[in-house]
Amino acid sequence: MNDVMFDVIKQALGETIYMSLVTSVFTFIIGTILGVILVVTEKGNILQAARFNKLFGTVINIIRSFPTMILIVVLLPLSRFLVGTTIGANAAIVPLVIGLAPFLARMVENNIKEVDHGKIEAAISMGTKSITIITRVLIPEALPSLIRSYTLCIITVIGSTTLAGAIGAGGLGSVALRYGYERFETSYMITTVVILVVLVQVIQIIGDIIAKLIIKKRFKFS
Repeated sequence: MNDVMFDVIKQALGETIYMSLVTSVFTFIIGTILGVILVVTEKGNILQAARFNKLFGTVINIIRSFPTMILIVVLLPLSRFLVGTTIGANAAIVPLVIGLAPFLARMVENNIKEVDHGKIEAAISMGTKSITIITRVLIPEALPSLIRSYTLCIITVIGSTTLAGAIGAGGLGSVALRYGYERFETSYMITTVVILVVLVQVIQIIGDIIAKLIIKKRFKFS
């Protein structure tokens, strides 16, 4: 790897990590909130609102149905309004979060539904407030599964940033397209692919370790 290639890859890697980190944080927050709402507003749950739940779920599904590339293009005006530009990492973060939060919300919904309903009923019988049930029962009990969902979400975010690179967001995807594909410089393509594979593997390993530690700690004190 020559100095020019090293500088290009280094800058692109920094952009990818920045986009992935910021997008993941906002996606975790929004996606988790949306997922919790999907669960607690179901019929028979602690904040049941069947009509709202059905409408809310439909909106989530509609947003999820949009391909990432199309969603990025459609939401470029919103990116310009929020961050002042349609080019660069910050512009890409806006549509990525909007597109991936519903995806995570459905995973969070499934994770929380795995919680033993008896524990929820026990909390309700003791007069526990709904917000306390959510923060002290639902989320903690589903935490190992949530960690695995968050891990998958980060990996999906990384993949989505490479798509965003095709429309001026920068990052490894942009390098692979501009140098590897358009200029036929195979070394750039191979290097970006290797880096992405390593990133995904490291994230997956870390996520699995954290989930196992939580399960082990819970088993120890149970």
